[in-house]
Amino acid sequence: MISANAPLVLLVEDDPSLGQLLTEELEADGYTVVGAAPVQDARKALKEQRPALIVSDLRLPDGDGMQVLAFQQAEHPGIPFIVITAFGTVDQAVEALQAGADDFLTKPLSTDHLRLKIKRLLAQADINRQLAEIQSRQYGELNMGLVGDSSAMERLRREIRQVALSQAAVLIHGESGTGKELVAHAIHNQSERAGKAFLAVNCAGIPPDLMESEFFGHEAGAFTGARQARKGLFAEASGGTLLLDEIGEMPMSLQAKLLRVLQEGAIKPVGADHEEAVDVRILASTHVNLMKAVEEGAFREDLYYRLETLSLSVPPLRERGEDVELLAMYFLKEACLRHGRGFIKFSEVTLRVLMDYPFPGNVRELSSAIERAVTFCDGGTIQPEHLPERIRKRRGSFQANTIDPEGTNIPEWPTLEALQQNYVRQVMSAVDGNKRRAAQILGINRRTLYRWLESTLEQK
Repeated sequence: MISANAPLVLLVEDDPSLGQLLTEELEADGYTVVGAAPVQDARKALKEQRPALIVSDLRLPDGDGMQVLAFQQAEHPGIPFIVITAFGTVDQAVEALQAGADDFLTKPLSTDHLRLKIKRLLAQADINRQLAEIQSRQYGELNMGLVGDSSAMERLRREIRQVALSQAAVLIHGESGTGKELVAHAIHNQSERAGKAFLAVNCAGIPPDLMESEFFGHEAGAFTGARQARKGLFAEASGGTLLLDEIGEMPMSLQAKLLRVLQEGAIKPVGADHEEAVDVRILASTHVNLMKAVEEGAFREDLYYRLETLSLSVPPLRERGEDVELLAMYFLKEACLRHGRGFIKFSEVTLRVLMDYPFPGNVRELSSAIERAVTFCDGGTIQPEHLPERIRKRRGSFQANTIDPEGTNIPEWPTLEALQQNYVRQVMSAVDGNKRRAAQILGINRRTLYRWLESTLEQK
Protein backbone atom coordinates (compact mmCIF):
# COMPACT_ATOMS: atom_id res chain seq x y z
CA MET A 1 0.00 0.00 0.00
CA ILE A 2 1.39 3.39 -1.01
CA SER A 3 1.61 6.02 1.72
CA ALA A 4 -0.31 9.25 1.36
CA ASN A 5 3.03 11.04 1.77
CA ALA A 6 4.79 8.99 -0.91
CA PRO A 7 6.95 11.02 -3.33
CA LEU A 8 5.08 11.80 -6.55
CA VAL A 9 6.81 10.81 -9.79
CA LEU A 10 5.51 12.24 -13.07
CA LEU A 11 6.10 9.66 -15.83
CA VAL A 12 5.91 11.10 -19.35
CA GLU A 13 6.02 8.00 -21.57
CA ASP A 14 3.90 7.23 -24.66
CA ASP A 15 4.80 3.51 -24.83
CA PRO A 16 1.93 1.85 -22.89
CA SER A 17 3.82 -1.34 -22.03
CA LEU A 18 6.95 0.47 -20.81
CA GLY A 19 4.80 2.98 -18.96
CA GLN A 20 2.95 0.17 -17.18
CA LEU A 21 6.19 -1.62 -16.31
CA LEU A 22 7.83 1.50 -14.89
CA THR A 23 4.68 2.41 -12.98
CA GLU A 24 4.55 -1.01 -11.33
CA GLU A 25 8.26 -0.92 -10.48
CA LEU A 26 8.12 2.56 -8.99
CA GLU A 27 4.92 1.93 -7.05
CA ALA A 28 6.56 -1.19 -5.62
CA ASP A 29 9.31 1.13 -4.34
CA GLY A 30 6.71 3.24 -2.58
CA TYR A 31 6.29 6.09 -5.07
CA THR A 32 3.03 7.53 -6.35
CA VAL A 33 3.18 7.59 -10.14
CA VAL A 34 1.19 9.90 -12.40
CA GLY A 35 1.33 9.12 -16.12
CA ALA A 36 1.17 11.73 -18.88
CA ALA A 37 1.91 10.75 -22.47
CA PRO A 38 1.68 13.86 -24.68
CA VAL A 39 3.51 17.08 -23.85
CA GLN A 40 0.14 18.80 -23.36
CA ASP A 41 -0.83 16.36 -20.60
CA ALA A 42 2.53 16.78 -18.91
CA ARG A 43 2.13 20.55 -18.84
CA LYS A 44 -1.34 20.20 -17.37
CA ALA A 45 -0.05 17.85 -14.68
CA LEU A 46 2.74 20.27 -13.79
CA LYS A 47 0.28 23.12 -13.47
CA GLU A 48 -1.94 21.14 -11.12
CA GLN A 49 0.70 19.65 -8.84
CA ARG A 50 4.38 19.65 -8.00
CA PRO A 51 5.99 16.22 -8.44
CA ALA A 52 9.08 15.17 -6.55
CA LEU A 53 10.71 13.94 -9.77
CA ILE A 54 10.00 13.72 -13.52
CA VAL A 55 10.90 10.91 -15.91
CA SER A 56 10.26 11.83 -19.53
CA ASP A 57 10.77 10.14 -22.86
CA LEU A 58 12.57 12.30 -25.40
CA ARG A 59 10.20 11.58 -28.34
CA LEU A 60 6.52 12.19 -27.69
CA PRO A 61 3.47 12.27 -29.99
CA ASP A 62 3.05 16.04 -29.90
CA GLY A 63 6.60 17.18 -29.25
CA ASP A 64 9.56 16.04 -27.20
CA GLY A 65 10.83 15.76 -23.66
CA MET A 66 12.90 18.93 -24.05
CA GLN A 67 9.64 20.90 -24.14
CA VAL A 68 8.54 19.23 -20.91
CA LEU A 69 11.95 20.04 -19.41
CA ALA A 70 11.68 23.70 -20.44
CA PHE A 71 8.19 23.94 -18.93
CA GLN A 72 9.40 22.26 -15.72
CA GLN A 73 12.35 24.66 -15.46
CA ALA A 74 9.97 27.61 -15.71
CA GLU A 75 7.18 26.22 -13.52
CA HIS A 76 9.01 24.15 -10.89
CA PRO A 77 12.79 24.75 -11.03
CA GLY A 78 14.81 22.38 -8.89
CA ILE A 79 12.75 19.22 -9.49
CA PRO A 80 15.00 16.31 -10.57
CA PHE A 81 14.45 15.46 -14.25
CA ILE A 82 15.48 12.25 -16.05
CA VAL A 83 15.35 11.97 -19.85
CA ILE A 84 14.99 8.52 -21.44
CA THR A 85 15.11 7.68 -25.15
CA ALA A 86 15.69 4.86 -27.59
CA PHE A 87 17.46 7.19 -30.03
CA GLY A 88 19.97 8.90 -27.81
CA THR A 89 23.11 10.56 -29.05
CA VAL A 90 25.94 12.28 -27.22
CA ASP A 91 24.80 15.65 -28.56
CA GLN A 92 21.26 15.10 -27.30
CA ALA A 93 22.54 14.07 -23.89
CA VAL A 94 24.73 17.18 -23.65
CA GLU A 95 21.84 19.39 -24.76
CA ALA A 96 19.49 17.87 -22.18
CA LEU A 97 22.00 18.19 -19.33
CA GLN A 98 22.82 21.79 -20.28
CA ALA A 99 19.10 22.58 -20.33
CA GLY A 100 18.74 21.38 -16.74
CA ALA A 101 18.14 17.64 -16.90
CA ASP A 102 19.79 15.62 -14.14
CA ASP A 103 20.37 12.44 -16.13
CA PHE A 104 20.01 10.99 -19.63
CA LEU A 105 19.30 7.25 -20.01
CA THR A 106 18.99 5.22 -23.19
CA LYS A 107 16.72 2.28 -24.01
CA PRO A 108 16.60 -0.62 -23.59
CA LEU A 109 16.19 0.63 -20.07
CA SER A 110 17.43 -1.16 -16.97
CA THR A 111 14.65 -0.64 -14.44
CA ASP A 112 17.06 -1.34 -11.59
CA HIS A 113 19.37 1.38 -12.87
CA LEU A 114 16.49 3.82 -13.21
CA ARG A 115 15.22 3.04 -9.71
CA LEU A 116 18.69 3.66 -8.27
CA LYS A 117 18.98 6.96 -10.16
CA ILE A 118 15.60 8.08 -8.85
CA LYS A 119 16.52 7.16 -5.28
CA ARG A 120 19.78 9.09 -5.45
CA LEU A 121 18.29 12.15 -7.12
CA LEU A 122 15.47 12.36 -4.59
CA ALA A 123 17.97 11.96 -1.75
CA GLN A 124 20.12 14.75 -3.19
CA ALA A 125 17.05 16.95 -3.65
CA ASP A 126 16.22 16.39 0.01
CA ILE A 127 19.75 17.41 1.02
CA ASN A 128 19.46 20.57 -1.07
CA ARG A 129 16.09 21.39 0.45
CA GLN A 130 17.28 20.88 4.02
CA LEU A 131 20.45 22.87 3.37
CA ALA A 132 18.41 25.73 1.90
CA GLU A 133 16.18 25.68 4.98
CA ILE A 134 19.15 25.73 7.34
CA GLN A 135 20.85 28.51 5.40
CA SER A 136 17.63 30.50 5.29
CA ARG A 137 17.04 30.04 9.01
CA GLN A 138 20.59 30.17 10.27
CA TYR A 139 22.38 32.29 7.69
CA GLY A 140 19.66 34.80 7.03
CA GLU A 141 19.76 38.43 8.07
CA LEU A 142 17.91 37.65 11.30
CA ASN A 143 20.58 35.24 12.57
CA MET A 144 23.58 37.07 11.10
CA GLY A 145 25.20 33.95 9.68
CA LEU A 146 25.63 32.35 13.10
CA VAL A 147 24.28 28.80 13.32
CA GLY A 148 22.55 28.00 16.60
CA ASP A 149 19.23 28.05 18.41
CA SER A 150 20.62 27.89 21.95
CA SER A 151 19.98 30.63 24.50
CA ALA A 152 23.72 31.36 24.50
CA MET A 153 23.65 32.13 20.77
CA GLU A 154 20.48 34.20 21.08
CA ARG A 155 22.22 36.27 23.75
CA LEU A 156 25.28 36.69 21.52
CA ARG A 157 23.17 37.82 18.55
CA ARG A 158 21.38 40.32 20.77
CA GLU A 159 24.69 41.75 21.98
CA ILE A 160 26.01 41.93 18.41
CA ARG A 161 23.03 44.04 17.37
CA GLN A 162 23.71 46.40 20.27
CA VAL A 163 27.45 46.91 19.75
CA ALA A 164 26.96 47.24 15.98
CA LEU A 165 25.21 50.56 16.61
CA SER A 166 28.38 52.00 18.13
CA GLN A 167 31.59 53.14 16.45
CA ALA A 168 33.74 52.13 19.41
CA ALA A 169 36.26 49.30 19.40
CA VAL A 170 35.00 45.86 20.43
CA LEU A 171 36.89 43.07 22.18
CA ILE A 172 35.71 39.58 21.19
CA HIS A 173 36.99 36.84 23.46
CA GLY A 174 36.41 33.12 23.39
CA GLU A 175 38.19 29.81 23.14
CA SER A 176 39.93 28.76 19.94
CA GLY A 177 37.54 27.44 17.32
CA THR A 178 34.40 29.16 18.63
CA GLY A 179 33.96 31.41 15.60
CA LYS A 180 35.25 34.79 16.75
CA GLU A 181 35.90 35.95 13.17
CA LEU A 182 32.30 35.08 12.23
CA VAL A 183 31.16 37.26 15.12
CA ALA A 184 33.36 40.09 13.85
CA HIS A 185 31.83 39.73 10.38
CA ALA A 186 28.36 39.85 11.95
CA ILE A 187 29.17 43.08 13.81
CA HIS A 188 30.46 44.63 10.59
CA ASN A 189 27.44 43.50 8.56
CA GLN A 190 25.00 44.82 11.16
CA SER A 191 26.71 48.20 11.34
CA GLU A 192 26.45 51.24 9.09
CA ARG A 193 29.79 50.15 7.62
CA ALA A 194 28.23 47.10 6.00
CA GLY A 195 29.23 46.96 2.34
CA LYS A 196 32.54 48.67 3.05
CA ALA A 197 35.90 46.95 3.53
CA PHE A 198 36.31 44.23 6.14
CA LEU A 199 39.89 43.12 6.72
CA ALA A 200 41.16 40.57 9.22
CA VAL A 201 44.78 40.13 10.28
CA ASN A 202 46.27 37.57 12.65
CA CYS A 203 48.68 39.39 14.91
CA ALA A 204 50.44 36.11 15.70
CA GLY A 205 51.18 35.53 12.02
CA ILE A 206 53.20 38.70 11.33
CA PRO A 207 56.87 38.98 12.33
CA PRO A 208 57.21 41.71 15.00
CA ASP A 209 59.72 43.71 12.92
CA LEU A 210 57.25 43.90 10.02
CA MET A 211 54.08 44.48 12.01
CA GLU A 212 54.24 48.27 12.13
CA SER A 213 54.72 48.51 8.37
CA GLU A 214 51.89 46.00 7.76
CA PHE A 215 49.52 47.97 9.95
CA PHE A 216 50.43 51.58 9.17
CA GLY A 217 52.22 51.36 5.82
CA HIS A 218 55.56 52.93 4.93
CA GLU A 219 57.18 55.53 2.75
CA ALA A 220 59.62 54.70 -0.02
CA GLY A 221 63.09 54.21 1.42
CA ALA A 222 61.83 53.93 4.99
CA PHE A 223 63.90 50.77 5.44
CA THR A 224 65.95 48.33 3.40
CA GLY A 225 63.78 46.85 0.70
CA ALA A 226 61.10 49.57 0.85
CA ARG A 227 61.49 50.63 -2.77
CA GLN A 228 58.10 52.29 -2.98
CA ALA A 229 55.45 53.62 -0.63
CA ARG A 230 52.85 51.14 0.57
CA LYS A 231 49.51 51.58 2.29
CA GLY A 232 48.99 49.64 5.49
CA LEU A 233 45.97 47.66 6.66
CA PHE A 234 44.51 50.62 8.56
CA ALA A 235 44.48 52.76 5.43
CA GLU A 236 43.13 49.90 3.27
CA ALA A 237 40.28 49.35 5.73
CA SER A 238 39.46 53.04 6.03
CA GLY A 239 35.69 53.50 5.91
CA GLY A 240 35.21 49.90 7.00
CA THR A 241 36.29 47.51 9.73
CA LEU A 242 39.64 45.98 10.73
CA LEU A 243 39.77 42.83 12.86
CA LEU A 244 42.95 42.35 14.89
CA ASP A 245 42.86 38.64 15.64
CA GLU A 246 44.88 37.35 18.61
CA ILE A 247 45.63 40.89 19.72
CA GLY A 248 47.37 39.52 22.79
CA GLU A 249 50.31 38.68 20.50
CA MET A 250 50.84 42.34 19.54
CA PRO A 251 54.19 43.75 20.78
CA MET A 252 53.98 46.34 23.56
CA SER A 253 55.57 49.02 21.34
CA LEU A 254 52.82 48.62 18.75
CA GLN A 255 50.12 48.53 21.41
CA ALA A 256 50.96 52.13 22.27
CA LYS A 257 50.55 53.18 18.62
CA LEU A 258 47.26 51.28 18.37
CA LEU A 259 46.00 53.14 21.42
CA ARG A 260 46.83 56.42 19.69
CA VAL A 261 44.89 55.35 16.59
CA LEU A 262 41.87 54.60 18.78
CA GLN A 263 42.17 57.96 20.53
CA GLU A 264 43.12 60.23 17.63
CA GLY A 265 41.85 58.42 14.53
CA ALA A 266 45.19 58.91 12.79
CA ILE A 267 48.17 56.78 11.75
CA LYS A 268 51.78 57.56 10.94
CA PRO A 269 53.34 55.38 8.21
CA VAL A 270 56.88 54.20 8.80
CA GLY A 271 59.28 56.88 7.55
CA ALA A 272 56.59 59.54 7.24
CA ASP A 273 56.85 63.04 8.75
CA HIS A 274 53.14 63.51 9.29
CA GLU A 275 50.06 61.60 10.39
CA GLU A 276 47.18 60.54 8.15
CA ALA A 277 43.56 60.49 9.26
CA VAL A 278 41.81 57.13 8.98
CA ASP A 279 38.19 56.21 9.55
CA VAL A 280 38.31 52.58 10.58
CA ARG A 281 36.48 50.63 13.25
CA ILE A 282 38.71 48.34 15.27
CA LEU A 283 37.55 44.91 16.38
CA ALA A 284 39.95 42.78 18.39
CA SER A 285 39.74 39.11 19.29
CA THR A 286 41.64 36.83 21.61
CA HIS A 287 41.49 33.40 23.22
CA VAL A 288 43.72 34.38 26.15
CA ASN A 289 42.87 36.19 29.38
CA LEU A 290 44.02 39.74 28.61
CA MET A 291 43.49 40.88 32.21
CA LYS A 292 45.98 38.26 33.30
CA ALA A 293 48.33 39.47 30.56
CA VAL A 294 47.97 43.00 31.97
CA GLU A 295 48.89 41.75 35.44
CA GLU A 296 51.92 39.98 34.01
CA GLY A 297 53.04 43.10 32.15
CA ALA A 298 52.48 41.58 28.70
CA PHE A 299 49.58 43.85 27.67
CA ARG A 300 48.97 47.56 28.21
CA GLU A 301 46.38 48.28 30.86
CA ASP A 302 45.14 51.48 29.17
CA LEU A 303 44.65 49.65 25.86
CA TYR A 304 42.87 46.79 27.60
CA TYR A 305 40.31 49.08 29.21
CA ARG A 306 39.87 50.97 25.95
CA LEU A 307 38.99 47.71 24.20
CA GLU A 308 37.10 46.11 27.07
CA THR A 309 34.44 48.85 27.19
CA LEU A 310 32.50 46.90 24.57
CA SER A 311 33.29 43.22 24.90
CA LEU A 312 31.57 40.08 23.69
CA SER A 313 32.09 36.53 24.89
CA VAL A 314 31.64 33.77 22.29
CA PRO A 315 30.34 30.66 24.10
CA PRO A 316 32.21 27.36 23.78
CA LEU A 317 30.36 24.58 22.01
CA ARG A 318 29.92 22.55 25.22
CA GLU A 319 27.66 25.34 26.53
CA ARG A 320 25.44 25.43 23.46
CA GLY A 321 23.42 22.25 24.01
CA GLU A 322 21.33 21.32 20.99
CA ASP A 323 23.47 23.45 18.65
CA VAL A 324 25.84 20.49 18.29
CA GLU A 325 23.24 18.52 16.34
CA LEU A 326 22.25 21.52 14.24
CA LEU A 327 25.87 22.34 13.40
CA ALA A 328 26.64 18.68 12.65
CA MET A 329 23.74 18.55 10.18
CA TYR A 330 24.91 21.77 8.54
CA PHE A 331 28.52 20.60 8.20
CA LEU A 332 27.34 17.22 6.89
CA LYS A 333 25.31 18.77 4.10
CA GLU A 334 28.11 21.17 3.22
CA ALA A 335 30.63 18.30 3.05
CA CYS A 336 28.28 16.17 0.92
CA LEU A 337 27.85 18.97 -1.59
CA ARG A 338 31.54 19.81 -1.59
CA HIS A 339 32.57 16.21 -2.25
CA GLY A 340 29.74 15.43 -4.66
CA ARG A 341 28.39 12.75 -2.36
CA GLY A 342 24.80 11.54 -2.40
CA PHE A 343 22.53 11.40 0.58
CA ILE A 344 24.35 10.62 3.83
CA LYS A 345 22.77 10.72 7.27
CA PHE A 346 23.85 10.25 10.87
CA SER A 347 22.80 7.16 12.76
CA GLU A 348 21.01 7.90 16.02
CA VAL A 349 23.95 6.50 17.96
CA THR A 350 26.38 8.77 16.09
CA LEU A 351 24.35 11.86 16.95
CA ARG A 352 24.35 10.86 20.59
CA VAL A 353 28.10 10.28 20.55
CA LEU A 354 28.58 13.77 19.08
CA MET A 355 26.30 15.37 21.65
CA ASP A 356 28.04 13.57 24.52
CA TYR A 357 31.49 14.79 23.48
CA PRO A 358 32.69 18.11 25.02
CA PHE A 359 34.51 19.33 21.87
CA PRO A 360 37.47 21.15 23.41
CA GLY A 361 38.27 22.40 19.91
CA ASN A 362 34.74 23.79 19.63
CA VAL A 363 33.01 24.38 16.28
CA ARG A 364 36.25 24.00 14.33
CA GLU A 365 36.78 20.53 15.82
CA LEU A 366 33.21 19.50 15.03
CA SER A 367 33.57 20.66 11.44
CA SER A 368 36.81 18.69 11.08
CA ALA A 369 35.21 15.57 12.59
CA ILE A 370 32.31 15.70 10.12
CA GLU A 371 34.70 16.21 7.21
CA ARG A 372 36.56 13.07 8.28
CA ALA A 373 33.34 11.11 8.73
CA VAL A 374 32.12 11.95 5.22
CA THR A 375 35.52 10.99 3.79
CA PHE A 376 35.59 7.57 5.44
CA CYS A 377 31.87 6.74 5.18
CA ASP A 378 31.43 4.42 2.19
CA GLY A 379 27.71 3.89 2.74
CA GLY A 380 24.67 6.06 3.34
CA THR A 381 24.90 6.35 7.13
CA ILE A 382 27.66 7.81 9.30
CA GLN A 383 28.39 5.48 12.20
CA PRO A 384 30.55 6.17 15.28
CA GLU A 385 33.50 4.32 13.71
CA HIS A 386 33.67 7.01 11.02
CA LEU A 387 34.37 9.67 13.66
CA PRO A 388 37.84 10.46 15.04
CA GLU A 389 39.00 7.95 17.66
CA ARG A 390 39.03 10.50 20.49
CA ILE A 391 35.31 11.14 19.95
CA ARG A 392 34.07 7.60 19.51
CA LYS A 393 36.03 6.36 22.54
CA ARG A 394 34.32 8.89 24.77
CA ARG A 395 31.48 6.44 25.44
CA GLY A 396 33.74 3.73 26.85
CA SER A 397 35.76 6.12 29.00
CA PHE A 398 32.58 7.62 30.43
CA GLN A 399 31.31 4.21 31.45
CA ALA A 400 34.64 3.10 32.89
CA ASN A 401 35.00 6.26 34.96
CA THR A 402 31.48 6.33 36.34
CA ILE A 403 30.21 2.77 36.49
CA ASP A 404 32.97 0.31 37.33
CA PRO A 405 36.46 1.77 37.86
CA GLU A 406 37.89 -1.68 38.58
CA GLY A 407 36.74 -3.01 35.22
CA THR A 408 35.42 -6.21 36.77
CA ASN A 409 31.87 -6.15 35.49
CA ILE A 410 32.15 -5.26 31.83
CA PRO A 411 29.26 -7.42 30.53
CA GLU A 412 26.83 -5.65 32.88
CA TRP A 413 27.79 -2.09 32.04
CA PRO A 414 24.79 -0.10 30.75
CA THR A 415 25.01 1.62 27.40
CA LEU A 416 24.92 5.39 27.03
CA GLU A 417 21.49 4.96 25.50
CA ALA A 418 20.23 3.18 28.62
CA LEU A 419 21.80 5.80 30.89
CA GLN A 420 20.26 8.58 28.83
CA GLN A 421 16.81 7.00 28.84
CA ASN A 422 16.93 6.52 32.60
CA TYR A 423 18.04 10.10 33.17
CA VAL A 424 15.32 11.49 30.88
CA ARG A 425 12.72 9.48 32.80
CA GLN A 426 14.00 10.89 36.09
CA VAL A 427 13.88 14.46 34.83
CA MET A 428 10.38 14.01 33.37
CA SER A 429 9.21 12.58 36.69
CA ALA A 430 10.77 15.43 38.65
CA VAL A 431 8.97 18.08 36.57
CA ASP A 432 5.65 16.17 36.49
CA GLY A 433 5.84 15.62 32.73
CA ASN A 434 6.39 19.28 31.82
CA LYS A 435 8.28 18.88 28.55
CA ARG A 436 9.26 22.55 28.27
CA ARG A 437 10.87 22.50 31.70
CA ALA A 438 12.48 19.10 31.08
CA ALA A 439 14.05 20.35 27.84
CA GLN A 440 15.49 23.36 29.71
CA ILE A 441 17.02 21.13 32.39
CA LEU A 442 18.47 18.73 29.82
CA GLY A 443 19.87 21.59 27.73
CA ILE A 444 18.11 20.49 24.55
CA ASN A 445 15.16 21.73 22.53
CA ARG A 446 11.77 20.08 22.71
CA ARG A 447 12.13 18.52 19.25
CA THR A 448 15.05 16.44 20.48
CA LEU A 449 13.25 15.65 23.75
CA TYR A 450 10.27 14.29 21.81
CA ARG A 451 12.63 12.11 19.77
CA TRP A 452 14.27 10.79 22.92
CA LEU A 453 10.91 10.08 24.52
CA GLU A 454 9.76 8.23 21.40
CA SER A 455 12.95 6.17 21.50
CA THR A 456 12.30 5.36 25.16
CA LEU A 457 8.77 4.20 24.40
CA GLU A 458 10.03 2.02 21.53
CA GLN A 459 12.40 0.26 23.93
CA LYS A 460 9.60 -0.72 26.30
